Amino acid sequence: MTETLQTPIRELTTGSTFAGRYQVIEELGKGGMGNIYKVIDKEINAKIALKLIRPDIAADESTIARFRRELKVARDISHKNICRMYDLGKEAGAYYITMEYVPGEDLKSMIRMSGQLSAGFVINIGKQICEGLAEAHRLGVVHRDLKPGNIIIDKEGNVRIMDFGIARSLKAKAITGEGMIIGTPEYMSPEQVEGKEADQRSDIYSLGVILYEMATGRIPFEGDTPLSIAVKQKTETPPSPKRINNQIPEDLSRIILKCMEKDRGKRYQSVQQLLIELNRAKIEKRGLDKVGEAGTAPSIAVLPFADLSPEKDQDYFCDGIAEEIINSLTKIEKLKVASGSSAFQFKGKGHDIHEIGEKLKVQTVLEGSVRKAGSRLRISAQLVNVADGYHIWSEKYDCEMKDIFVIQDEIALTIADKLKVRLLSEEREGLVKRHTENIEAYNLYLKGRYFWSKRTQKSFRRAIEFFEQAIGEDPSFGLAYSGLADTYNLLGFYSVLPGKEAFPKAKQAALKALEIDSSIAEAYSSLAFAQLYYDWDWEGAHKNFKSAIEYGPGYATAHHWYAEYLVLVGQMEEAIGEGKQALEFDPFSLVINTLLGWPFHYSGRYDQAIERYQRTLELDPNFMTPHFFLGLTFVEKAMYKEALAEFNKAKVLFGDSALMDAAIGHAYARWGKTDEVKKILAELEQISKQRHVPFYYLAAIYADIGDRDQAFRWLEKCLEERDMWLAFLRVDPIWSDLRPDPRFSELLNKMGLIN
Repeated sequence: MTETLQTPIRELTTGSTFAGRYQVIEELGKGGMGNIYKVIDKEINAKIALKLIRPDIAADESTIARFRRELKVARDISHKNICRMYDLGKEAGAYYITMEYVPGEDLKSMIRMSGQLSAGFVINIGKQICEGLAEAHRLGVVHRDLKPGNIIIDKEGNVRIMDFGIARSLKAKAITGEGMIIGTPEYMSPEQVEGKEADQRSDIYSLGVILYEMATGRIPFEGDTPLSIAVKQKTETPPSPKRINNQIPEDLSRIILKCMEKDRGKRYQSVQQLLIELNRAKIEKRGLDKVGEAGTAPSIAVLPFADLSPEKDQDYFCDGIAEEIINSLTKIEKLKVASGSSAFQFKGKGHDIHEIGEKLKVQTVLEGSVRKAGSRLRISAQLVNVADGYHIWSEKYDCEMKDIFVIQDEIALTIADKLKVRLLSEEREGLVKRHTENIEAYNLYLKGRYFWSKRTQKSFRRAIEFFEQAIGEDPSFGLAYSGLADTYNLLGFYSVLPGKEAFPKAKQAALKALEIDSSIAEAYSSLAFAQLYYDWDWEGAHKNFKSAIEYGPGYATAHHWYAEYLVLVGQMEEAIGEGKQALEFDPFSLVINTLLGWPFHYSGRYDQAIERYQRTLELDPNFMTPHFFLGLTFVEKAMYKEALAEFNKAKVLFGDSALMDAAIGHAYARWGKTDEVKKILAELEQISKQRHVPFYYLAAIYADIGDRDQAFRWLEKCLEERDMWLAFLRVDPIWSDLRPDPRFSELLNKMGLIN
């Protein structure tokens, strides 16, 4: 019988299942060994990374045998700065390696995007790499292929070294003719070039090259071929890093060059020695290098400009200028920008700059003022270093109202320059991009955003008026349509308008904004929000949230609403990460702080949810939303008195609300208080004949008292009315008793969900 040879697969498809247990989420990148994917390991319900090895590499049995031996050792390395290696497997004729999934950005991309990095950042990253290498070397494992592409930096600035146990396993290649080498020519030590055995000092040489590239923005040796680069590693002395970048301290330049000594006996003999030197390195502690010390990008808070006009009637305009500068700066991926809602917490309160910097976790603050007389403006702006209170830059502008766009562009570009942020061409275009040349339309838009941010029924109505007037002045003003979409979304979310009326209008306005300008982050976010809560278009919402984050990486609302999406589809850990990202940009946002309790509540970790909601209430005990969700959590904990207290507080704060009445009925039903439940059900059914009632919680009451038929009757009404709360159906613990019923699975299927 002839054996059929199976052609190994070369790549995986998003959404497919591989090896019976790995569901592919997305491709993370391509490398010399093959493609790497983010997958869900369905057996343990966790995200991991899977590297599909190229067939030509896997075809060599000796290579695969080495992989197995090396991975046995690599799996023993457990350290916060090292990516854990899991296993080597084979499926459909292809070999693959599984490892820990580490979200973040590789150091190579970071250097490519930013060029020369600050001395503090270089030292911080270098120290973390040393700590990871020290543990590996202690166990007798040498990396052998250390390079920026193998170093991931997560959102908190933590380093992870990748691919331990792989480099040694790869079949060595002869480049110089003198021996067999393993590694990447740009980063390999002279002894590796000569085909000699690598040891811990070889990793130190490679780390020296990495530090060199971070500090100077370029590798020390370049060439047309791998051979020419390899020869230079053996024979040439690199130019001093300080000669290329005179901003780095002498100590750091000296350390880098010692790492790169040709004779390994002259290098640091252990990473512990190198770590001591990096800790001793003297860098300037004042000014912007402190940004690098924290291992984070430069950061800024833009405060609302003070109104110095005689009539004191330019409040909306002053806030609007600050918001527009914030929106421009958030287009810069390497700049952390505190959101307007957090920065505006300090409006008119007389806080000092140091306090603002500490609370918003930023290194710089922009403050300014506006004086308007007729059509003339005087705008003052100053950029202040939080560390010492010194002005980094200040300027006064006397101009006509029609020149406001030019002034805003100049301020944003100057900030990027003074913070030493290297702009990509598309980022520069985003900074100076104008959505309208019509000053009157722009003014009306600023007024719309001013009232939208107040979050009241009355202010939402005023916002719509101003956005519609702005569109009337300039029908091609995309941002005005985006503002209109945001307003209708919240009118639907807060049940001020029925969802069937509000969300379609939000979608229509968002689509119009994107038709005018396909790069408006706010419009993508608004469209995704409506798709999530009204259309239950999970794929479309995911795609558009990702687009919102791509076009506005610092736009806190996009991260916030995307975190809500992740909760509703059951990805709780990822939701926590995304919520923290939103909070990083907007630390004082009460709604984002509340959102961070959702993943805990909807995954049954009720004590952690309670802690998060209570922390939000410490910021503002009069904010309704955490009271409501805290009540829901208390119900699940069978703490019914506490739940009723929270629902009643929420009702007082929110006003007359059928939602709160239904929530109170839910608590009574779980408690077994039959008389109170009957009374509330009668009231709600009467109210439903006159105005909107959230059928979702009405259904919950019937489920609580064991009347499944009535519960499903009201859930079907939710489906007909497209009740936004139905988006919670898959994860909400309220429905634990109904889940085994086939009708529940039918509901989920109708919504495009799986049980």
